[in-house]
Amino acid sequence: MTSTVVWTEDLLRYDLGDHPLDPVRVELTMALARDLGILDRPDVSMCSPAPADEAALTRVHERAYIEAVKRGGPGYGLDTPDNPVFPGMHEAAALVAGATLAAAEEVWSGRALRAVNIAGGLHHAMADRASGFCVYNDPAIAIARLLDLGATRIAYIDVDVHHGDGVQEIFYADPRVLTVSLHETPLALFPGTGFPTETGAPGAEGSAVNVALPPGTGDPGWLRAFHAVVPSVVRAFAPEVVISQCGADGHRLDPLADLRLSVDGQRESYLAMRALADELCGGRWIVTGGGGYALVEAVPRAWPDRMTDGTPPRWQPWEPSGAPDALDRAVLATRRAVFPLYGLDPFDPRD
Repeated sequence: MTSTVVWTEDLLRYDLGDHPLDPVRVELTMALARDLGILDRPDVSMCSPAPADEAALTRVHERAYIEAVKRGGPGYGLDTPDNPVFPGMHEAAALVAGATLAAAEEVWSGRALRAVNIAGGLHHAMADRASGFCVYNDPAIAIARLLDLGATRIAYIDVDVHHGDGVQEIFYADPRVLTVSLHETPLALFPGTGFPTETGAPGAEGSAVNVALPPGTGDPGWLRAFHAVVPSVVRAFAPEVVISQCGADGHRLDPLADLRLSVDGQRESYLAMRALADELCGGRWIVTGGGGYALVEAVPRAWPDRMTDGTPPRWQPWEPSGAPDALDRAVLATRRAVFPLYGLDPFDPRD
């Protein structure tokens, strides 16, 4: 069974100009993957996407907003410093969405066990507006396609340094979709959402899980938080497929945030998500990229197997403490908010 990489050079046309989200990060990632021979492995196939059509886009986004994107704004969050208008914006954003749709369809159909769109992960886009460098919300569009194809339980895991607010909001009232986000605390970082108390709308309680981490968190604390929350809630939810947003902007060199992860720590979380997909979903795993603004120093190295910061990840399992630090308090806040909704004990480290 293969892993599929969805790619075309045209994905580089999602180019906001003189802007932190530079497509060179994706170009360099693919160049490294080629040079390391990853794309030539016998278990890796390539797939060229088509743009998402109107039916796919309107499954998530309001038609008036899509028309504004086609016109090039202003309004609807467009023509701002975060979301500047650029020529061919609709076509470029629709192609990014189409690439994540292709990844989802490859996996759901059984043609591939895993599939990745490294140009995707535009998780801040809302149903009715652009936000946070994101025009169309490709993870949400892919999740909606999976639901339409018959999926009944989808786990979305977001490890970008910023809260995955758009995906959460779009599915906040849908009990079929679990959204899990680990991010720097919204008290310190855009978009200002993602508190532990955000747990899903009535009728979908527990469908949103948020771990808000203190600034300065490095590999040991980040991985302790991940393993204290994510495996338990994902196992309790019992998804049929996992979709991940793997933004690399938690890296210690990233200029727009203040976590202190290494490439090695980030990769450890990817391996943990893959293991959950293998354990719970027969391996079905759809992966997107995301943020990352240390364009040369960090983003490309977060993906290929032999890239490293030379810091093997080490972490201690979480357990309740009589004198918890800020990170352990953040973990406990999430466990208190969500674990009882799944019949789990927030104070029992075995749960």
